[in-house]
Amino acid sequence: MPPQRSTRPTQRDIAELAGVSITTVSHVVNGTRAVAPETRAAVLEAIEQTGYTGDVIARSLVTGGTRSIGVAISLLANPYFAVLMQTIEREAAAAGYTVLLSDTHDTVDTEQAVVRALRSRRVEGLLLTSVPGDGSVISELVSLGIPTVLVDRLATRGDVDQVGAENIQSTSALTEHLASLGHRRIGFVAGTPGLATSEERTLGYRLGLGRGGLAWNPDLVVPGHSERAGGADAFAALLDRPEPPSAVVVGNDAMMAGVLHEARRRQLHVGKDVAVVGFDDTEWADLVDPPLTTMAQPIADIGREAVRLLLSRIKDPDRRPETLRLPPVLRHRESCGCPAIHPDS
Repeated sequence: MPPQRSTRPTQRDIAELAGVSITTVSHVVNGTRAVAPETRAAVLEAIEQTGYTGDVIARSLVTGGTRSIGVAISLLANPYFAVLMQTIEREAAAAGYTVLLSDTHDTVDTEQAVVRALRSRRVEGLLLTSVPGDGSVISELVSLGIPTVLVDRLATRGDVDQVGAENIQSTSALTEHLASLGHRRIGFVAGTPGLATSEERTLGYRLGLGRGGLAWNPDLVVPGHSERAGGADAFAALLDRPEPPSAVVVGNDAMMAGVLHEARRRQLHVGKDVAVVGFDDTEWADLVDPPLTTMAQPIADIGREAVRLLLSRIKDPDRRPETLRLPPVLRHRESCGCPAIHPDS
């Protein structure tokens, strides 16, 4: 006697009804490969006829969405991650969406894997902090019509929504401030080469030199690769120059941690022996001695705008892409060598 078939519809039932293979049904359900529109329509009609709701993914095909968004971001490379995610989750929840988070580890292979995993969960859109040096994931998302917003690291393309901090003018302002204090040799600890934020802040540093009446000197720029150890090594290299800088602009607070460690190792008093300014304003920036003069990224605003842009794209897939650059706020404290103007700001 043949075994009884389950009364609950399966992908095999859908395949037979639609006249396609089980593999094709799987691709439609999981979004793992492009399927011809007429074939996809036949599979969706079969799902609706059979009442197949084997999982949340299948139910989403019938109801029109999972009410979820994905976030693919490097946790290690983002010291402000907690504030950003709190804002994203709060704004998404207010709109009735849940958030699925994946860590890209800032590597191309992992980024590709986690984005595809999020797509297989049928998220309705993605917030992505892209990995440096690879735009293939972004291009794939755009070509597939998946609502996507780039967060923090912006790309030089106009076919995708983006939101991040304004980096050029703000870094220029930091550099100009040091020049206004009389510093003639101002070093720069740059971030990861090829990273959009690093390139923009390097450009801002160069712009600030010009505005301060100083010449560009490539010998005063050393990459710190956006991490603590690299920041310490870059700062050490600047200090070991035959004519070391009297002031240094540091590209982010991860590298700043290394800079402060190296200054302490050399028994240098920041603000007196060497002026230092930074970018990010992480939670410890006003707790060190002296407190750091830095540009505070508008992290909560970036999170809010990212969710707004994504929900707007989900609602209106054909609207024109937007790029938003939100201005940081100067926290003028004492590491630059002058008394804090707004110590509580």
